[in-house]
Amino acid sequence: MTAAEPLPAWAVPPPGGFTAEDLDRIPDLPPHTELIDGSLVLPNPQTYFHSLAGCLVQTGLHDTAPDSLRVVRNMTVTLGPRNRPEPDVMVLRAEAVTDEAEETGYRAEDAVLVIEVVSPDSEERDRKRKPQLYAEAGIPHFWRVEKGEGRHPVVHVYELDTTTGAYVPTGIHRDRLKLPVPFDIDIVLTTIDRL
Repeated sequence: MTAAEPLPAWAVPPPGGFTAEDLDRIPDLPPHTELIDGSLVLPNPQTYFHSLAGCLVQTGLHDTAPDSLRVVRNMTVTLGPRNRPEPDVMVLRAEAVTDEAEETGYRAEDAVLVIEVVSPDSEERDRKRKPQLYAEAGIPHFWRVEKGEGRHPVVHVYELDTTTGAYVPTGIHRDRLKLPVPFDIDIVLTTIDRL
């Protein structure tokens, strides 16, 4: 019989839970770990659809974004002391991205658009909790990407209603995503078949 290996330090949360700053300080924390409501959310393996959809959206946004914005993938956004999720794709104000490119995350006020590609293990978070947190942090735009027929993505688009502080749906897109906000966007979603 062998002795059980000791648990890593991050396996036992401190009183009150973890903080956003802890993600940068915890040794041996698995990459892409998120912080939701003071709890660590460990990543599961991604599906091929998840990877394709993220790539399609990131490329489409990158190709159309003005110089005042930057598109990043799999970077965290600090929404408060106990919340630091990692959207699949995020559009940021250009001044938030330094020339050194050493950031490990960004502030909510730097985010213009956050996008979550829904996976079976993250459905509840991506459909309910994360949009709620993003809206409370004042991020103006949120997209949720779901798997439609075959490998085709369905993009649910939301805009922040500043009066209520909640997102309101502005459209569901299946073949083409053509929007005037937060900038002129035109992504042919069916091109995922060529990726």
